[in-house]
Amino acid sequence: MSINKFKRLPRHVGIIPDGNRRWAEKHGLPKEAGYNYGINPGFKLYETCLELGIPEITFYGFTQDNTKRPSVQKKAFQKACIDAVKILANRDASLLVIGNTDSPQFPKELLPYTTRQKFGRGLIKVNFLVNYGWKWDLNYALNPANSKKNFYESIASVDISRVDLIVRWGSRRRLSGFLPVQSIYADFYVVDELWPNFKPEHFYQALKWYEEQDITLGG
Repeated sequence: MSINKFKRLPRHVGIIPDGNRRWAEKHGLPKEAGYNYGINPGFKLYETCLELGIPEITFYGFTQDNTKRPSVQKKAFQKACIDAVKILANRDASLLVIGNTDSPQFPKELLPYTTRQKFGRGLIKVNFLVNYGWKWDLNYALNPANSKKNFYESIASVDISRVDLIVRWGSRRRLSGFLPVQSIYADFYVVDELWPNFKPEHFYQALKWYEEQDITLGG
């Protein structure tokens, strides 16, 4: 599909890359092996967004709830997040990692990226949710030390803009706590394929669907 065929593109796309464990099981692998196979699809999508000129994307890395999983799985998705960020640090991106850094579940290797860092030409904003929890995000605003003139400007993820389109792979039809404030007017598209099976065509289909939606923002 030619990128010139899109009449309207979202300015900010949220990505929920689900299905890594199910993919691993289908291929006779232990569940934790699936996370490593989810890294390359993320960079294929990053390159697709660069080509299209989409200015901002947010990837769901792992949530605070995900850390309840068996230790071997937890270590695997933490390592996958670290590896992905290290690779992205060599690309043209403006990178921000958002998550609860006070928790021992947050990979310390990612602390340098919890303030936005520009790499290369910084052509696209990339936000990465790592050890993220929606309650943590909102409760951050209740700390007097973080309080600004209004609640919205005081949440932990304030540097992330409103999301136009959320695309979730893996057939599940739920947001799973993804950026509740920024997602308030987002359109939501589900890809039935598991995330490691990512193809650019999945994303193109989501974008074609999006441009047919009536975007009124309540007006």
